[in-house]
Amino acid sequence: MTQIADDPRSVVEIKVVGKSGQISIGKDYAGKPFRLERLTGGRIVLTAVAMVPESQLWTLAEPHRSRIERGLFWAGQTKPRETSVEMLLKRKSKAKAHSRDRR
Repeated sequence: MTQIADDPRSVVEIKVVGKSGQISIGKDYAGKPFRLERLTGGRIVLTAVAMVPESQLWTLAEPHRSRIERGLFWAGQTKPRETSVEMLLKRKSKAKAHSRDRR
């Protein structure tokens, strides 16, 4: 049974939990992770979530997050251009020479 809720963007459905304790919410959600909240009064809220591997959590913390956002903004605004490998190698060797001088 499907009923349109007060909010025109929402749909309310009546589902019955099977003998195995499972409920089907549709193939559109198959394989997606959800957060399950059990609220007082027997209410349950399922919220779709995105999972972030622990090894990548640092990208969400400052100052890394802001730096990544600035870099992505720069990349979106800057036209690509051909790179001279020879020039990059010269820059790298100059940087090494400067770092030796500072010791």
